[in-house]
Amino acid sequence: MQETHTPVLVVGGGLGGVAATLTAARLGRRVVLTEETDWLGGQLTSQAVPPDENPWIESRYASSSYRRLRQGVREYYRRNYPLRASVAAQRLLNPGLGVVSGLCHEPRAALAVIEEMLAPYRTSGLVTVLLRHTPVAVEVTGDRVEAVTFTRPDGTELVVAADYVVDATELGDLLPLAGVEHVIGAEGVADTGEPHAAPVANPLDQQAVSWCFPLEYRPGEDHTIDRPAGYDYWSTQRAPFWPGSQLSWTDVEPIDLSVRSRGLFHDNGHIPGKHDLWHFRRIVAAEQYEPGTISHDVTLVNWPQIDYWDRPLIGPGADREAALAGARDLSLSFLYWMQTEAGYPGLRPRPDLVGTEDGLAKAVYVREARRIKAEFTVLEQHVGVQARGPLAGSEVFADAVGIGSYRIDLHPSTSGRTYVDVDCYPFQIPLGALLPQRVDNLLPAGKNIGTTHVTNGCYRLHPVEWSIGEAVGALAVQALAADLPPRKIRADPARLADFQRTLTDTLGVTLAWSREIRTTPCGRQPAVPQLVED
Repeated sequence: MQETHTPVLVVGGGLGGVAATLTAARLGRRVVLTEETDWLGGQLTSQAVPPDENPWIESRYASSSYRRLRQGVREYYRRNYPLRASVAAQRLLNPGLGVVSGLCHEPRAALAVIEEMLAPYRTSGLVTVLLRHTPVAVEVTGDRVEAVTFTRPDGTELVVAADYVVDATELGDLLPLAGVEHVIGAEGVADTGEPHAAPVANPLDQQAVSWCFPLEYRPGEDHTIDRPAGYDYWSTQRAPFWPGSQLSWTDVEPIDLSVRSRGLFHDNGHIPGKHDLWHFRRIVAAEQYEPGTISHDVTLVNWPQIDYWDRPLIGPGADREAALAGARDLSLSFLYWMQTEAGYPGLRPRPDLVGTEDGLAKAVYVREARRIKAEFTVLEQHVGVQARGPLAGSEVFADAVGIGSYRIDLHPSTSGRTYVDVDCYPFQIPLGALLPQRVDNLLPAGKNIGTTHVTNGCYRLHPVEWSIGEAVGALAVQALAADLPPRKIRADPARLADFQRTLTDTLGVTLAWSREIRTTPCGRQPAVPQLVED
C-alpha cells in the first residue's frame, strides 16, 4: 500500500471536481484529483450530456472560468475542424446546432479543453491527476477526515492523506464512508414544508438515471445491434404513470403531464429542428462543415425513453450493479427498437465518440446523489415561484458564493412518481449549503450539497455544479490560510466578506443577479442567449 499527502484532495473528476481543482491550484495550493473513469468532465464528457444552461450564460452572469471552458470548446473546433468560414466566424458558434443549448458539442471536445486548462498546473506540480482510482475507505478522527483509500487499476491501494477533502463524486460516495450525516431520496412534506415535497419521506424516491449514447443516421444501411437480453421486458413493461411502453415515441410533457408524441425527425407537423428528438441534443451538424469532410449528423440520445426508474442506485437494499445493468439494457433496447420496429436500421452507434465498445457513454448520467445535512438547506420556499409568490424573486443570501438558474426539474422516480417540473427564480448558492453540520474538513462539490430532493432539481446542472466546485476550491484554500474551519469563516462577517472578495475580484465569480433577472421566472426567460452586461 502506497501513501501520500496533499493539502487538498478532490475525489471525483466531474465538473465540480475539475472546478475545485483548478481554483485551488490557481490560488497556489497543491491538489490531488482522482477520478473513477479514464475521462475528466463528468456529465459533460464521460456521461455525454451536452450542457443545459440559462440564457445569460454567455455574459458576466457566468464565472470567468466557466466562460473560459465554453470559449475553449469553440476555439477547439475553430482550430481543429473543417468548419465553413462563415460558421467559424460566428461569435456564438454552436458546433452541433442542438436546441437544448447554445453549445452542443462532442464529449471529447470538452475533455480536450479541460486537459488544456489543467495542463500548466500539472506541469508545475500543483495538480496531480489520478484516473481510474476508486475510493473504498475513509479514515476519520473525530470531526476530521484524515485520509482516503483508493483502489488502483492494478489492484493495489493508495492512501491519500489531506488537510481538506472535497467529495465531488457523482453519488456522494465519501459521505457514508466517512460517516458524514446525509439524506438519501425524498424528504417528506412534514420535514421541509415544501409544496412539492413527497407526502412522506422515502429514501428510495430517487430521480431516474440515463445511460446516454451518440447516434448518426445512414439511410439505406443496416447497423442493427444484437437484440438486448432484456428487450422483451422493456417492450412490455408499463409504468403506471407512463402512457405505454418506453420503447415508443410517446412520452409525457414534464410540466403538465399531458401525453405527447415526438418523432425522430419530426413532431406532429411542427417545424423540423425545433420539436423533434434528433435536433434536441444534436452534437454534430454536418451542414456546418466544408463539403466532403463531415457528412453525417450525430445526435446525443438523452431522451425520456431511456430514463431508468426500475431500481435506485443507492439507499437501503439498493443493488447498484443491478441498477446500472438495467439502465444499460434499457438504452440498448431503445436503440434496437428504433432500428427494428420503428424502421430506422440506418441508425449507427458511435462508440468512437465516447471511448467505449458498446457505444454507450463511459458512465451513467446521475441526476441525484446523497446530500449532506448542511448548516443551511435550500428549500423550495427559497427559490420556487409558487412557494414564494409572483414577482417575489429568489431568496437573497448574505453568504452567496455563486449563482445559477434552472427549473425545478425532477425526472420520474424509482418510487413510481412521475415528473415534478415547476418554475423557479434564478438563484444564489449559499455557503451554508456547502458545509456539513459536523465534519470540519470535508466539502461537497456536486449534487451532494445541502439541497432537498426538490431543490436538487434546479441545482444539479452543469454551470451550477461548476460554480459549487469553484466556491469549494477557494474555500479550502481560504480555510488553510486562516487555519480555521470553513464554518468559522462563514460565521465571521469580516472573514466572509474577505472570502467573497476573493471569489469576485480574484476569480471573477458573480454572486448576485440583477433584480430584474432574479424576479423573472425561468419559464418566462428569453429563449436566445442574452449578452446583457449591466
